[in-house]
Amino acid sequence: MQSITTLSEFFQRTGAEVRLFDMGRRVAPFDTTRLAEFEAGDAPWPLPWNGQARLACAFRLGNDASSEPLIWFLALPLDEQGLLVPGPRDAFIERLLETLGRTVETVGRDDAPQIDNLMRDNPLVFTPDLHQQAMLHAQAAHAFAQPTSQHYGLAQAYLIDADANVNWQMLGLQGIADVVVHLQREAEAKLATRIAHLPVEVLRPLCYCMEHCDVVDASLVPLRERAERAAREGDLETLCAIIRALGAGRDPRVGDWYDALLEDDAACGPDVLAAMAARGWSHLEDAQRLPRFLTRLADNPNANFTALVRDLALVPRLRLPVLMTLRQASADSAIGRRLAELEH
Repeated sequence: MQSITTLSEFFQRTGAEVRLFDMGRRVAPFDTTRLAEFEAGDAPWPLPWNGQARLACAFRLGNDASSEPLIWFLALPLDEQGLLVPGPRDAFIERLLETLGRTVETVGRDDAPQIDNLMRDNPLVFTPDLHQQAMLHAQAAHAFAQPTSQHYGLAQAYLIDADANVNWQMLGLQGIADVVVHLQREAEAKLATRIAHLPVEVLRPLCYCMEHCDVVDASLVPLRERAERAAREGDLETLCAIIRALGAGRDPRVGDWYDALLEDDAACGPDVLAAMAARGWSHLEDAQRLPRFLTRLADNPNANFTALVRDLALVPRLRLPVLMTLRQASADSAIGRRLAELEH
């Protein structure tokens, strides 16, 4: 029988019910066929993060549809082209097969604890931040047709129904994530009317969850207004949270706002630039905006120019535009001076 050499083959041969999620630039479903292409070296990872393909594998073994899925968080190293560096993955598969000690076709629910223990002291394992974990659990529960968390009801009552009997201190992060994942059009409109009145202690985690979804049209204007208020008040954390949340959407008005921020000397600090790059990369795919962004980045001595440029260049759709912008920069430009510093 042919040996197992990839994660895709493992899930296929075990008959596991599996849902994959990209955990890099945003928490989003990831198709199993794309994983197979990536593992075969036929395609780069679409949205790398810090030189890694960050993947969550949520899966169930056996036929018990009510059981909780196991979740692996794996950070697979990438080369400069965004392709898989196979060695660490191969070592993980080898260790997995040794742990099972028999053919994977016989693996069932009773093996779950043994497989789960495999993740301890595993060099590929990473721990997502709390907001990513909350969004992953909300999306995975939805994908496996499981109920929402116990925190959903209060979050729904506060954020959507504006229930005066619910204080914001009663909300749980998982409940906020559940609301974001389960938003329907009518509820989206209600949430948009609440944004202007939310305390920052609620607005920030809401934005950190919304950055993993496409922000609806109704929320765009009130979120930008809250961002402008935050900028006036010197609330950098809230400003960056909203930049990240709006950056996840495709609305061209977000790109227009980014242009305004890039023209504003006071607004274009390193944290704002990092927020744009982290979640608003799709809006940097613009012939004028990308050079302007890279120039701002190069001109700010406190910005981590090298790390951000390298990370953006790993995004397949941005790789060539980023490299061309760097190559075409004149020696006396901000980008040219930064590049000259790196050569010394």
